[in-house]
Amino acid sequence: MYDWNRQRPSAMPYHRYQPAHQRVDVPLTGRGWPARRITRAPLWVPVDLRDGNQALAEPMDPARKRRMFGLLTRMGFKEIEVGYPSASQTDFDFVRELATPGAVPDDVTVVVFTAARRDLIERTFASIEGLPRAVVHLYTATAPTWRDVVLGHDRRELRGLITDAAAHVARLADAMLADGRDVRFQFSPEVFNLTEPDYVLEICNDLTALWDASPDRPVIHNLPATVEVATPNVYADQIEYMHRHLDRRDAVILSVHPHNDRGTGVACAELALLAGAQRVEGCLFGNGERTGNVDLVTLALNLHTQGVDPMLDLSDIDEIRRVVEHCNRLPVPDRHPYAGDLVHTAFSGTHQDAIGKGLAHHAKRAAELGVPPEQAPWEVPYLPIDPADIGRDYQAVIRVNSQSGKGGIAYLLRTRYGLELPRRLQIDFSAVVQRATDGSGEEITAEQLWELFHATYLAPGESGGPAEWSTRETGPGTHEFTGTLRDGRRLRGTGNGPLSALAAALAGDGTEVDILHYAEHALDPGRGGRAIAYVEARVNGVTRWGAAQDTSVLTASVHALLAAVHRARTSARTPAGTAQL
Repeated sequence: MYDWNRQRPSAMPYHRYQPAHQRVDVPLTGRGWPARRITRAPLWVPVDLRDGNQALAEPMDPARKRRMFGLLTRMGFKEIEVGYPSASQTDFDFVRELATPGAVPDDVTVVVFTAARRDLIERTFASIEGLPRAVVHLYTATAPTWRDVVLGHDRRELRGLITDAAAHVARLADAMLADGRDVRFQFSPEVFNLTEPDYVLEICNDLTALWDASPDRPVIHNLPATVEVATPNVYADQIEYMHRHLDRRDAVILSVHPHNDRGTGVACAELALLAGAQRVEGCLFGNGERTGNVDLVTLALNLHTQGVDPMLDLSDIDEIRRVVEHCNRLPVPDRHPYAGDLVHTAFSGTHQDAIGKGLAHHAKRAAELGVPPEQAPWEVPYLPIDPADIGRDYQAVIRVNSQSGKGGIAYLLRTRYGLELPRRLQIDFSAVVQRATDGSGEEITAEQLWELFHATYLAPGESGGPAEWSTRETGPGTHEFTGTLRDGRRLRGTGNGPLSALAAALAGDGTEVDILHYAEHALDPGRGGRAIAYVEARVNGVTRWGAAQDTSVLTASVHALLAAVHRARTSARTPAGTAQL
């Protein structure tokens, strides 16, 4: 039996921390979320311009804010939180700029954020004057630690403060509603996930009634995991409890706002959707305080890979990333899901081999179905999404370093240079590449692979061989090779084909040649109608590969054999595969 006590206890003071179930009890029984599936996209609300912006070391200037807002509208977001106008003049001025006629598309609603304080609420309403549509987002922290340490209010006092602020919001909205403008209300009990569920439910139901929510003018109750403190299933239980018990449920949009302190923000959001949430707030690529807000790009593309329309345009992921990196002055990591530079890239030999075969199978399947590859069902090993769906090409899918194998090397030479290497040549060349990369450990590019392939297999046949030569058919199934070496010696031999005749001629000159494998194919049209030939030969007991390219297949095959012969003859002085970059 395995000894589970082999691990040593750490010296870290873990005893100082309470597990989440001792801090908040969730009175949920018969949970339904584990058996559900996500079949449609939620309402997406990016908070890059508010929550994300306040987390930046250098908050966005007006030009960056405008660029980010333009990106969000182009991507298809219909509700966008644009700022905290009572917190800074920059935010206030930006909201006022959006109030200019035509600044906001007709199908987009802006959201403005305010604390539950009368003067801040009034400043917020001043910022949205003139906007045809807006959501006023009221928030207050409700968790016990925040009530006791930050706010200094007990449950009753804080509930009264929130109700008073919500009533003031409703009064200020009356004038806008009377003027024919659309103003809706949102409430966030900040740190919801550490607040007693019955207390949050009381407050939310109070505001649903106070704001007179109805199906045609619903209230938004946004339940943030402001600081992640538990596994995602706990958050799902909390959301399902609220989903079951909220008053006027058809008049409430249940929203979530997960953070990522435990690294499970995406999982929290997905499980919350299973538990009844209808709306998700987050940021592009997960920017936000501490470890960030939930990543809307990852969430949306997770849906895409499950056959669910994400209702967002992510077809040019690199342009989205460039804009976000510019606006936030923060890089998107190379391993970031879907969008990172390396996430569609395989260095491992086994992965490369599987991907290369998968891509070939996908192309064949598309042809059999009579549809373009981008419309054929996607089933390629190690690639949960077709990189082309998000504007990526296949050039970076396979990259080679010392960890790579024959499959990746062959894939790069095929896709970049049109080479269809025989399997045994793939194995032979992968050993050459391994030796060339082991010393540095660095990545090798497709161009460097070609240079190495040329130096190893092509160059030996280009520099040696007869000064002149010819072949002719002397009878049915019989060929004769004649040639003159550069030192004046004559070669002559016959065989059942041009290469066997050349082998016989070489044998007559003292070099025993046994042709083990031969292959040829045309190169792509862009390479001048050239062909390439590959020959594996045993030369005086030493086996080597050679290759050559020419507009004549015969010439290419002759020089390929000569390259193999030259490599075998020099192998005693220069071991096979020692060519370096």
